[in-house]
Amino acid sequence: MEIAENAALVVVDVQKGFEEAEFWGPRNNPGADDNIASLIDEWQSTGRPVVFVRHDSPKPQSPLRPGYVGNDFKDYVEQRRGKGAGSELLITKTVNSAFLGTPDLAAWLGAQGIAQVVLAGIQTNMCVETTARMGGNLGFDVLVAYDATYTFDLEGPFGWRRTADELARASAVSVHGGGFARVLTTKEIVDAAG
Repeated sequence: MEIAENAALVVVDVQKGFEEAEFWGPRNNPGADDNIASLIDEWQSTGRPVVFVRHDSPKPQSPLRPGYVGNDFKDYVEQRRGKGAGSELLITKTVNSAFLGTPDLAAWLGAQGIAQVVLAGIQTNMCVETTARMGGNLGFDVLVAYDATYTFDLEGPFGWRRTADELARASAVSVHGGGFARVLTTKEIVDAAG
């Protein structure tokens, strides 16, 4: 596996509001934040571009709503912004895909000649998965750093409940098995990028 010299790291919704366990419920992968930080550090130290994505929820009760502290990036992300040798972009969005935010991610990637993107962030089966699917559909070579993502337990139709681990695995199988993205570990990606 090769990581392109200009591959963009897209850090999806790593915001303080996701730390409000009473709102979201049980989560998986407690090591995700360390893995996200290591990816940002690798990208910044090698001069590759980093895209920070922030979800500005239009829902008045959401911990991710603008004007509320939960909308802010987690401290370790905020401390790294603006520190890399490569280009950096901030995207804001109100839906699940970073490709439907402002400014236009696909246009920005295209203008820089970037064909490969690496995804990390929150939630595995929501905004990370949706961004991976759209990126694949748009023709980008998408890599998902599986252990640099996490999600929460969820209830769906018919009273079906799935744990965060079950949802994350199902998401990985869907995007990888469906050909939208390649799902890898943070170590595999960092080793290939070094």
